Amino acid sequence: MTEDEDGVRAEFIAEAQEIIELLSRDLLVLDHGQKEGHPDPDLINSVFRGVHTLKGIAGMFGFYDLGEVAHGLEDLLDQLRLGRVELSQEVLDVLFEGVEVLQRLLASAPDAPRPDLGAFHRRIQSQLGGPAPPPPDLAAFGLDTGVLSVLTEYEEHRLRTNIDQGVPLYRLRVRYALSSIDTDLEDLKSRAKPIAEIITYLPSMDGGDDDSIELEVLFASRATVRELRNALALPDEAELEAVAKVAPSATIPPPARAPTQQPASPPTRFPPPPSGLAPPAPGHDGGADALSLRAVAKTVRVDIGKLDHLMNVVGELGIVKSSVGKVLDRLRGVPELRALAAELHRIHRGFERHLDDLQDGILDVRMVPLGQTFDRLARAVRQVAREHGKEVRLAVSGADTEVDKLIVEELTDPLLHLIRNAIDHGIETPDERERLGKSRVGTLALNAYQKGNHVVIEIEDDGAGMDEERIVSSAVARGAITAEGGAELARSDKLALIFLAGVSTAEHVSDLSGRGVGMDVVKTHIARLGGVVDVHSQPAVGTKFTITLPITLAIISALIVRAAGRTYCIPLTVVQEALLLDPREVRTVEGREVITLRGATLPICRIARLFDLETPAEARVKEYVVVTSLGQRRVGIVVEGLEGQEDIIIKPLGPSLRSVRGFAGATDLGDQRVVLVLDAPSLLEEVFAATAATEARGARGEASA
Repeated sequence: MTEDEDGVRAEFIAEAQEIIELLSRDLLVLDHGQKEGHPDPDLINSVFRGVHTLKGIAGMFGFYDLGEVAHGLEDLLDQLRLGRVELSQEVLDVLFEGVEVLQRLLASAPDAPRPDLGAFHRRIQSQLGGPAPPPPDLAAFGLDTGVLSVLTEYEEHRLRTNIDQGVPLYRLRVRYALSSIDTDLEDLKSRAKPIAEIITYLPSMDGGDDDSIELEVLFASRATVRELRNALALPDEAELEAVAKVAPSATIPPPARAPTQQPASPPTRFPPPPSGLAPPAPGHDGGADALSLRAVAKTVRVDIGKLDHLMNVVGELGIVKSSVGKVLDRLRGVPELRALAAELHRIHRGFERHLDDLQDGILDVRMVPLGQTFDRLARAVRQVAREHGKEVRLAVSGADTEVDKLIVEELTDPLLHLIRNAIDHGIETPDERERLGKSRVGTLALNAYQKGNHVVIEIEDDGAGMDEERIVSSAVARGAITAEGGAELARSDKLALIFLAGVSTAEHVSDLSGRGVGMDVVKTHIARLGGVVDVHSQPAVGTKFTITLPITLAIISALIVRAAGRTYCIPLTVVQEALLLDPREVRTVEGREVITLRGATLPICRIARLFDLETPAEARVKEYVVVTSLGQRRVGIVVEGLEGQEDIIIKPLGPSLRSVRGFAGATDLGDQRVVLVLDAPSLLEEVFAATAATEARGARGEASA
């Protein structure tokens, strides 16, 4: 396949992914509407159009299995929108499964196992309905035969459905300028949505001129004429009247239309792919509805790899900026070069300003809303809850909070595991909740918000909560701690034991959880992204996990420090302040050095001691405490010097050093120095883990004495 064909194929995959994500979002709204008893027929039709579009473009690019699945879903959705199949939870299960199958087909590697398409098509067949019930007579409403003759099958179905339900019909004649017809029509549709259903609209046979067009709109609504005129903001000259039912004088047959054939077997496969790009699938008319790979005037898709390259270039330019700044400082010390230094300073300031704008622009392009991830999790919530006979309501807030694209991609798995755990052995069954005086429907809340240079994601349920004593017992059984050490731990430390490998609170092993596998992986995964995860729980009330992450991992501002005769960088995103350390204020509490800062106890961590380094005597004259904070935890990092602040780009350490804890990577400061970047989350974990171990050793010593 040529490079151009690869590009077009990548464009298709991006377009198809957008369609599938939109289908998922619409199905979640449909699911909510079905449970509330008022599903939106327009939304069903929108899902049908999306699947139809996906089927059309899939065949063109060789995704024949994907096109076959879309074809089957299209058959089901067609019967659903025409009223031949009732929207039920069983039908929605099949539709949600179809979205999962489409995503797996689109994202799977060539050698990955394929979904069982035959079994899926049999499930589609089991939901297909029979012939439609006898429709109400349209002739009794005196509708113009010209209008009836141009109705699509779906429009006719919606017309008959409204008549059958006794919803009054209205006819509207309104004139719009040709120059603004598109925006005027969209405005009419949006205004009509809450109060009426537009069935069809078409140009009037006797209205319009060179500058305007008169439309005849047929819609159904239970509102009065006055309420409709106000809601639709109609001009005074617009004609709005109710369609009155008349005594039948003659039978007006419905427009002739070929009978809809019910598929007796799974949809016919597309023909095998020819060499190169595939031609249009059979029956594909090539219309705009079927092919949506169009040029968009204001948007363009960019591969994340290209943005990574640009970010690396900007990082290198930042190093050049720092190098020029250091040369400028040396020039200022030479009296005869002061004029040259002033000119270079002016150029340097301009370069710095434009580089900052470029950096901010690239970072902004990389940012995506968390709503994309939340939509995928919403499908998982529905599926897991139904599998385990539980009723769960998902409450989402902060879906528009933006995070770096690379962080979003890595977040799905840990969030999914937390959600599955919450449903499996957090939220109780409906009967159990009723006995406890709770609502039968459990609540699972996803909340995201920005806090400084970090993003906070909260996953909270109103389930049974966690029993910290059971967690301690599980940790003791696994040999992670001793019984005496566990008894000495604070409640927050006991809850944090669930992040140890093998520790679980589940009484029974299920296909979701209870094996003690996963929570340690969640913690490791979050730490790899430069974040921390905290847990708060109360028995019979619920559990909340709080994940704190940096907004981006690309370019960061860092504080340059000296410790044990070496230079390190600490990301400014975790730095609260830096202050001079008074040795007289240091005291030891439960085996840990602490100081008192504004009335609160602050544990401190000496870099030289943590890394087992020898500190030169001359460096011990003055020490500083860099107060770092992440989530609910604070630690003071003790260093011997502060060298200033600088924008850095973090480079990985490589495979041989990747497992070394305490370092996020390395960076070039632009003056021929390559320094290590401290990993603040790992240091925080190291300090608190060391404290827990000290407490456990102390408890063992007391027991032996």
